Amino acid sequence: MSNDGKSITSQSDNPLARALARWENEGGASVSAEQDDERVVLSQAEQRILQCLGAAVIAQWAELPTDVKKALFEHAVSSGDPRHSVDLREQIARFLHNHKSETLGPV
Repeated sequence: MSNDGKSITSQSDNPLARALARWENEGGASVSAEQDDERVVLSQAEQRILQCLGAAVIAQWAELPTDVKKALFEHAVSSGDPRHSVDLREQIARFLHNHKSETLGPV
């Protein structure tokens, strides 16, 4: 049950949740220096899911509460290569600034 009393579909019943859980269990987007040569390759379906989720988040960005925006931003930055986190932080911030008034179309 969720906090609002509504039932939540179990992860085992939801193919998207299973795919994302598998992706996270395999290391998600974060890759350490030791894992650099062992990167997890996402299937085309998983790549498409992540593209759609990302586009949906960007399309709703202005409507999200500030604390949610901060959490998503920090998670995105920490999911990248730590050696390039400053560059990634700047790139994400620039992207969000440049697209703040746009509605992104289908990915």
